[in-house]
Amino acid sequence: NYDRNAPSHRRGATTASGVARPITASVSRVFYRRGFRPLRSDLSADCGVLAAMALYKLVAVIKNPSDEDFLVVHQAPPPPLPEEEYRSFVDSDLWDLPSAPLNPLGGDRRSETVVEGACSLLDDLDLEKFDVDSALDEMFSSRKVTWKCAGNEESCQWLSKESAWMLLQEVKASATRVGPFVFMGIVPDVAKATNFSATCALHYQEYPPGITLVPMKSRTREPFHTTNLIVVVADDAINEQKDSSFVTYGNSLLVDPGCSSRFHPDLADLVAKLPRKLVVFVTHHHYDHVDGLSVIQKCNPDAVLLAHENTSRHIGRGEWSLCRTLISGGEKIQIGDHRFEVIVAPGHTDGHLALLHVSTNSLIVGDHCVGQGSAVLDVRAGGNLKDYFQTTYRFLDLSPHVLIPMHGRINLWPKQMLCGYLKHRRDRELSILNAIENGSKTLFDIISKSYADVDIKFWLPASSNVRIHVDHLAYQEKLPKDFSMEDFIHSYEMFLEEMGVSNTEE
Repeated sequence: NYDRNAPSHRRGATTASGVARPITASVSRVFYRRGFRPLRSDLSADCGVLAAMALYKLVAVIKNPSDEDFLVVHQAPPPPLPEEEYRSFVDSDLWDLPSAPLNPLGGDRRSETVVEGACSLLDDLDLEKFDVDSALDEMFSSRKVTWKCAGNEESCQWLSKESAWMLLQEVKASATRVGPFVFMGIVPDVAKATNFSATCALHYQEYPPGITLVPMKSRTREPFHTTNLIVVVADDAINEQKDSSFVTYGNSLLVDPGCSSRFHPDLADLVAKLPRKLVVFVTHHHYDHVDGLSVIQKCNPDAVLLAHENTSRHIGRGEWSLCRTLISGGEKIQIGDHRFEVIVAPGHTDGHLALLHVSTNSLIVGDHCVGQGSAVLDVRAGGNLKDYFQTTYRFLDLSPHVLIPMHGRINLWPKQMLCGYLKHRRDRELSILNAIENGSKTLFDIISKSYADVDIKFWLPASSNVRIHVDHLAYQEKLPKDFSMEDFIHSYEMFLEEMGVSNTEE
């Protein structure tokens, strides 16, 4: 029970004590995550603390004392885009545990609220340095909890552990979704730990079930510093392929092993713990997605590489000399009881692929989407906006429940994000066209006008996007008649040369 009106030194969430209340807050475990590796405790407590990177949230498990169901709150989607063309793309309902930001107090201030069981976290997090009061106020506000008491099930509802697990495991397009806090805080009671999570020593995040993200330092571009290695390990090993419709099968899967050489020993340790029947899938050929291939083939000579033909030709035998299977989209992959479908996804490069996890309807998007901002399209590797737009609409038609990028965090509002990308690209293209119509002829002139609001250190990667947009304007026959594509391309090549970048560099 939580009394918002009690003096601050007496406030706290405690286990139910026999007081008759419509809702009691009672939790059977503390779950705390620093970085991406979850750490769980069996001590009784009343709140969970979750840390993702440097951001923390306080998460509550509110149980119904009559049947042990728990309360989930309807999650508010991001504000809709104003344009009419995007209004038909709406993400399905998302439900998750009540949560609130856990902000640091700063200075010498200390929280007076005591969270029982927090002593188990003190080696990793000192809760007294955080504004626990405000977080509890927000979580247990009338907006999130009292509405349920009044019978408003549009905002809150009870859910059993078994129902939550079923919603997470078997997902239908546009059906109701359950968020990651439910998976981390509730589902472990009814779901066994995966073979990978039981042995992994690296920071990781598992969501949806069976899809594990391991962020590893890579030679990627700012603002990112890591590439998400995707790991899937079969719960039940298979020794032979029973369905000929699958292009390959295995007992473990790695997607985009792109860690830098400094972390190759960590990758080798990870590969050594995986089943020998290993499938390696690469979304495209950029080095921050394939730098670890040579490590995998040394550790597991039985591994099989899956890649698009336009990706494979960039991967030398020094990086991968083992078996390769060329794929182009539409193929099916079986990893134990996990089934995947290859989705053709050009735009970032001409050989770019995505991977759909069928049972959870989650989409591994490579570099088509990123956790922050938008990805650069690589014109030197066949990247172009025509393909990019078509791929984005293809993703929208799939109605994925979550987008899993290779850089940054997962996105729980896929349609909103994809529509945002469409709008961003179109707005940027309009600003580039306006700059050209106002007399800009060279790459530098166009960037200085259309990217005036962007830090100059990002102008180099922006140059590729400008080239992509100008090519797309030419394809649409929207460029002024006096605009010379030949002169523009020459200015683009000169810009790269002045910046010390080879025009053939990948």
